[in-house]
Amino acid sequence: MKQGSLDITALLLAYAQADPPEDVRAVMRLSLLDWAACGIAGHREGAFRPWADALTGQGPATRFDRAGAMVAEAALVNGTLSHALDYDDTHFAHIGHPSVAAVPAALAIAEATGASLAHMIDAALVGAEASIAVGLWLGRDHYEIGFHQTATAGAFGATVAASRLLALSDDQSAHALGLCSTMASGLKSQFGTMGKPLNAGLAARTGVEAALWAQAGMTSAADGLAEPLGFGATHHGAGADVPFAWRMGAVSHKFHACCHGLHAALEAVRDVELRAATAVVVHTHPRWMSVCNQMSPFTGLGAKFSYRHVLAMAAHDQDTGNIAAFSDDCAADPALVAWRDRVLVSADDSLTEMQARVVVDGVVHAHDLDAPLPLDMRQARIAAKARALVGARADEIAQAIADDDLTRFAQLLTS
Repeated sequence: MKQGSLDITALLLAYAQADPPEDVRAVMRLSLLDWAACGIAGHREGAFRPWADALTGQGPATRFDRAGAMVAEAALVNGTLSHALDYDDTHFAHIGHPSVAAVPAALAIAEATGASLAHMIDAALVGAEASIAVGLWLGRDHYEIGFHQTATAGAFGATVAASRLLALSDDQSAHALGLCSTMASGLKSQFGTMGKPLNAGLAARTGVEAALWAQAGMTSAADGLAEPLGFGATHHGAGADVPFAWRMGAVSHKFHACCHGLHAALEAVRDVELRAATAVVVHTHPRWMSVCNQMSPFTGLGAKFSYRHVLAMAAHDQDTGNIAAFSDDCAADPALVAWRDRVLVSADDSLTEMQARVVVDGVVHAHDLDAPLPLDMRQARIAAKARALVGARADEIAQAIADDDLTRFAQLLTS
């Protein structure tokens, strides 16, 4: 699909109507379980509870903290809480978290319209695909200048998800995307604050509101994305050529409760005995040197951004998939502090952002997060992660998804 002044909107409309292939749909079902577990755990962590408690509107939708909420409000709260721990899925094609915007929007509209869970999953999937496509269309400059793709591209994905479930016409969907273009926002300056997960919630709410307003007859600019004063031109978008393709099959799920930049290195040494190693050299893409290479973290949060410390944790058989493991006590553990001095981190621009090469006493171990993960292995690891986050409820959620039971699925979200 060749790009022109209207082609990005046409591409998103194509996603809104597309029939997803079964293999990508299967990955989206796993992402739904992963999203639910992250959101329940994010609510239980408690930091956002006073904020969520202040939102008291009544309606047909479910939030992680209660049932019977307003539709747009549920999308806002669920998007925020599911990103609160920063443990949700990531797509590195555009560096965004697709599920935390698309799923809350799809769930809220599905509950309001009485859609099945299967239809909700398909809507979330095409929404996630649309967000990735917009992210690619905007390009890396959009992200590097300071915009948060989860928030900006994610809002358009949420709009596509909501528009599909509302069965909007092409004209109505185009107006919804145009309305989204004047609302979508989110800055990387919020990273490290509660504003980062809020970005995801705002994207989900924007998608719901834009679709509902378009359904009610509100109109917008003819092409809110690609016209001369549209979203792309005013937000450092490159207007890249993005063909229709299914990309969610390559989504990356987090199996370590730390910065995603550390995951390739941890996966590279997953089956390596590190404790007795005397010299460990991590080769990584230069981008990560300023993101997750804290040399001597002294807090649990800092440890989540330190190659040296997470490898020390792995060497001492500490579960880097356990959020609770990243504590201030862990960061100050004398054994870990001493061991991490064996680790040297080096930038290597021959590697992609998804790759790492770890040399342990001269022996090379490498991993590429882009390498396809067999579905059964991905399923087993997501199930284990979900159980670690929410206990036995994870198996009940997985069963509700398998049974296409939206009512039961929504009931299991409230903790």
